[in-house]
Order: sequence, then C-alpha cells, then structure tokens
Amino acid sequence: MFDQLKRIWKAKDLRSKIVFIALMMVIFRFAAHIPIPGVNAAALQSLFSQNQVLGLLNVFSGGALANFSIVMLGVGPYITSSIIFQLLQYVVPKFEELSKEGASGQQKVQAYTRWLAVPLAALQGYGTISLLQGVSGGAVITGGFSAWEWVVAITVVTAGSMFLMWLGELITEKGIGNGVSLIIFAGIVASLPSSVQEIFVSFDSSQLPSLLGFLAVAFVTIVGVVFVTEGQRNIPISHSRHHSAQGQQSHLPIRVNQAGVIPIIFAVSLVLAPPLVAQYALQFDIVWLNSFLEGVIRAFNNQLVYGIVYFLLVFIFAYFYTAVIFKPDQISENLQRGGSFIPGVRPGKDTAAYLNLISNRILLTGAIFLGFIAVLPVILQGFASGGLQNLAIGGTSLLIIVSVAIETVNQIEAQLLLRDYDKF
Repeated sequence: MFDQLKRIWKAKDLRSKIVFIALMMVIFRFAAHIPIPGVNAAALQSLFSQNQVLGLLNVFSGGALANFSIVMLGVGPYITSSIIFQLLQYVVPKFEELSKEGASGQQKVQAYTRWLAVPLAALQGYGTISLLQGVSGGAVITGGFSAWEWVVAITVVTAGSMFLMWLGELITEKGIGNGVSLIIFAGIVASLPSSVQEIFVSFDSSQLPSLLGFLAVAFVTIVGVVFVTEGQRNIPISHSRHHSAQGQQSHLPIRVNQAGVIPIIFAVSLVLAPPLVAQYALQFDIVWLNSFLEGVIRAFNNQLVYGIVYFLLVFIFAYFYTAVIFKPDQISENLQRGGSFIPGVRPGKDTAAYLNLISNRILLTGAIFLGFIAVLPVILQGFASGGLQNLAIGGTSLLIIVSVAIETVNQIEAQLLLRDYDKF
C-alpha cells in the first residue's frame, strides 16, 4: 500500500489532480456551514433528531440541510434532472437519437440536464423550506419569511446547488472518480463522527446486542459490496488477424454490478420523495386528500414497506442504468471492425444478443445482492432501540462509502497502469 502511495505522490499530474479534488471537498464542507439567516438552529437540530426521513435526507446533503446552509439541497436537483433525461432517452425519439450520436449527443443531453436542474433546485428549495417550517410547527423560521426573504432564500439555495453541480463536473473531468458521488461521499464521511458520538452518548449495556448486530451487518456490507463491485465475467475474445501458432486470445470483462453506486443514489432520491411530498401537501389542509397523504406517511414509516420499496428501486435502477451504459450493439460492431470475435458466436447481431444475455444473467445476481445489502441495515433497525435507531442511516452511508472508495481507487490504479505503459 505504501509503495502505491509513493507512486501516486511521485506522479506529478496525478498528485495535482488528487490535491485539486481534496480542495474541492474542503470548499464544499466550508459552504455546508454557511447558514441562511433567520433560522432557529436549536429547533432545526431537534427536528432532525426526531424525524428519520429528514435524518436520512440530511445524510445525503452532507449535514448541510440540518445547518440550513446555502448548499442545503446538495446535488439532489442535478440527480433528479439526470434521472428524468435518462428516462426520456427511452420515451422521446429526439433524446434517443442524441444518445446515439456519441460524445456530441451526450454533451447536448448534459447541457439540457444542467438547465433543467435550475428550476428543479428552485422548486425543491421552496418545498424543502416550507416542509421544514410546516413540520416544525413554524419553529424553524421564527416569524416566517417575508416575500423578499423568500426570493433571496430560494435564489441562494438554487445557486448553492448549481455551485455543487459545477464542482462535481470539475472533479469528474479529472478522471478520478465520479464528482457527484464523491461530493455525497464527502458529506457522509463528514457526518459520521457526530453520528457515532450520538450513539455512544446514549449507549447503555442493554443495547450491546444491537450494536454487535450492526457491526456484523457493517462487515457483511463491506465484504458484499467489494465482492459485487469487483466481480466480473470474462468473455473470451479471439483475434483473427493476429493469430499466432497457438492462437491469440484475450477477454472482454463484464462486471456483475456495472452501474456502481448510482442505483443506490437514485433509489434513495426516489424513496424519500413520497413521504416528503405528503408532509408538504398536508400543509394545504385539503380535506378529501388529507387521509390519503397521512396513509402515505404511515406506510413509509413502516419498515417493511420502506424496505420493500427501497429494494425494488435499487433492483430496477441497477438494470436501468446498466442498459444506459452497456451497449452490446456498439461492442459487437467494434469487435467486428477489429477482426475479433467470440468463439462459437457469429459476429454482428448474434454477438450483441449473446453479450446482452450474459449481461442480464449476471446482473440479476448483482441487482438482487445489491438490493439485499441495501436493506440489511433497515432490517437490523427493527431490532435496535434508543440511540441505535440511527444505525440504518449509517448502514446506507456505509454502502455508498465503500462503493465510491472502490470506484475511485480503481480509477487511480488505472491511471498508474497507464503511466507504466507510457514508459515503454
């Protein structure tokens, strides 16, 4: 490990990239502690300690939401916009054509995604502030906001979310990890010390079995995520134009979990939406709708319903995002152009169908395993009590931390390997 660190430090450009990313994380954490004026901090902290949904939402904002900071929305609006445009690629022919145009088409889709994120951030900012004020009974913002203060607050949180989106894209351009994932990663890591402190402050000997159980789940989660992330199926590839006497072969790796941590991020973004929207809509006191909204809130407060929905969303998004990034037709075409083929499979459409079949088979195992790992902490929470109720949040955070760490380390190793090739 120390040899690898020395190699990274000696590579000047790689070292500069890592220092740049670390600096961006520091800027993000600094912004997360700049609050919007006029907020009752004590009432806000009390609210987040009592509401599990808000607590989980706060984790993914890196603690910025509980601080009512200028970046309180995190990268949520950008993630929502990305989900919308990825869905549109399957529904609207224009976006489907753009997705097939290669880099230029992807740049246009990315531009549309950024523009849509702006109104989504404004709407989410208004909804979040109104929700916190309504849930707290008006205690979070003493006296409420005037019209001008509303305009300023929404403008500031929208600009903060766009600022984080920009930071994420700058990080992604460095080629070391996904910027959005790393921002979420940094926020979760920053919130872990306070979460651990809360657990030990309220800890007593009767909670020892629950704590040991959570530690066991944490270990299983780490092992499981590493196993799924690193697992792959190697498809043998023969090269007809470069045959030696023994026959030259290589392999095409297909990962068990090609989507990485993205299904978890998408799933968490959506599983939080129904109870939050319902809580916000209750403020309008629509008589005929109130009973339905209260039912939605009760349903998602039920661990069984929450776990099932969470599992299904992770499973669905694992398939969905893999379908977006894995292109068997393009791979088949590239193999055919290079004079390569899969032994026993005809080039062209048959190769594409074979790759799609293999991908779906191994992805079934990966999606089920990833969904199961995601809900393990939720299952454990049913047996927890007192301060250990926050362990489910810690388990979900652990899942993202491990996945993002593995993805980032793999990209750093790939860049080191590329430098070794450049020497020859």
